[in-house]
Amino acid sequence: MTKERQLYNRWLEAVEGDSAYLSELKAIENDETEIGDRFYRDLEFGTAGLRGVLGLGTNRMNVFTVRRVTQGFSMYLKEIKASPCVAIAYDSRINSALFAREAACVFAANGIKAWLYRELMPTPALSYAVRELGCDAGVVVTASHNPAKYNGYKTYGSDGCQIGPIEAARILALTDTVDYFSGVSRMDLSEALASGMAEYIPDEFIEKYISRVFDEAIRPEVCAKAGLKLVYTPLNGAGRRCVTAVLNRLGVKDVSIVKEQEMPDGNFPTCPYPNPEIREALDLGLKLCEESGADMLLATDPDADRVAVAVKQTGGGYRILTGNEAGVLLLDYIARARKEKGTLPKKPIAVKSIVSSKLADAVAGQYGVELIDVLTGFKFIGEVILGLEEKGEEDRFIFGFEESCGYLSGPFVRDKDAVNASLLLVEMASAYKPEGRTLCDRLDEIYKKHGVYVNHVSNFAFEGADGMAEMAAIMKNLRDNPPVKIAGAEVIYTADYSSSIRTENGSQSKITLPPSNVLEYGLSDGCTVIVRPSGTEPKIKIYYSFVAKTHEETEKMKADYCDFCERMIGIQ
Repeated sequence: MTKERQLYNRWLEAVEGDSAYLSELKAIENDETEIGDRFYRDLEFGTAGLRGVLGLGTNRMNVFTVRRVTQGFSMYLKEIKASPCVAIAYDSRINSALFAREAACVFAANGIKAWLYRELMPTPALSYAVRELGCDAGVVVTASHNPAKYNGYKTYGSDGCQIGPIEAARILALTDTVDYFSGVSRMDLSEALASGMAEYIPDEFIEKYISRVFDEAIRPEVCAKAGLKLVYTPLNGAGRRCVTAVLNRLGVKDVSIVKEQEMPDGNFPTCPYPNPEIREALDLGLKLCEESGADMLLATDPDADRVAVAVKQTGGGYRILTGNEAGVLLLDYIARARKEKGTLPKKPIAVKSIVSSKLADAVAGQYGVELIDVLTGFKFIGEVILGLEEKGEEDRFIFGFEESCGYLSGPFVRDKDAVNASLLLVEMASAYKPEGRTLCDRLDEIYKKHGVYVNHVSNFAFEGADGMAEMAAIMKNLRDNPPVKIAGAEVIYTADYSSSIRTENGSQSKITLPPSNVLEYGLSDGCTVIVRPSGTEPKIKIYYSFVAKTHEETEKMKADYCDFCERMIGIQ
């Protein structure tokens, strides 16, 4: 009998008293492939916490995996503090509220007070609550933009940042000692609430978070005067309450919400892949824009930490801005507007991930802003803010962004914040509208000054146990057989973030960032190619950065590079 079949039988016995769970497992009793996939491993825990397909099994998101990891997290917290407390939030996904309550029940039984949002809330509101309540940790139940069949469990430290690799490794080690059924301490939520070991986060904290976001406005007075016509979609997620509240405070009254995507629904019936980077998720919003003649579309993802924007162009039609384009526009606007108002700090700092647009370097330099590159993952941007805070210099931070539509302009939250970004995008568009300009017009002005920078991301999925092995083999082959040329351009440097070594012209230098499974190639034509396995999905991602004088030139480069790199990693 295989290990997977033995685990399956054990789970059958453990859930015998629950007809729904028993029926789910009985339905696969003759499917060895399905049993193998559900039980071949424990769901992987890392710096992004847990993320996986919903269902029963050790390699699935369910109440038993949530209870088990919460037990391990509790053991870790009790190691570092005698009487810790945590904050918990959740989004609209299937079982998110259930998993959040189960986490609170396990924390409480372990003597750890759990502060729980009473309703679904954006991920950045959790980061805010951790810091505002003085908690030692936080949990958000979300799978961000993944398809509806996924859910997840993201963990945060006392600083409001997602936990780092050292903490994740210790939590994983402790969780590995916990039996799924007999090793977990748990009490009923009613008992936890009655005893004071669990408590709902007061509504006033939600209002305080919204007020703090509004404080990030630079010139809020431009919004009511501009009369911006807006379409907003929360993509059936957690953004509706906070985003609309901030827009209302700005004085933006003409806001149409996409009705089919307005209310929370973890099935995401109109967009099976609720990722604001994917056009299909924006189709209904764009349709409403066309019907209403709106100036702009905003779309927040299910946990409202990322936002996409589409803009009505001067010549007609709507243009979806990439995460890089919106990030560069926000950096340009924040630096210029704060400089004009006299609120730009001395020695200002902005932060971006290594895979984000290098156009940001040129824009930052224009305003005397120091731009810091960090690894992919917003926790690394949060760590820069923390480092500044420890020196009493957090006011130097003016903006951070990732190419995947994640933005932040203030130090009060330590994760990307779609509510904050929505406010600034609307303010920026309102500032340009009276001048007869759109965000597209401003972007073209930036391109004219610094060159046309275009970024592109290719995603390649590798499902199941074989997929993980295939991804590892691709990365190993690239390290064993590094390319000399890519699409005809010479590789002038290679940066291996796993070994922290950059190689150029035969000489090596140290990369002063934490080790990460990332390979970067700098090319003779000024372009870069970065290859990395996703930290949250079974995918390999290839990030391309092109620069030329015209969009036509960059489009040709994109076609050539994508074709070459797909063959390089064996996809074609």
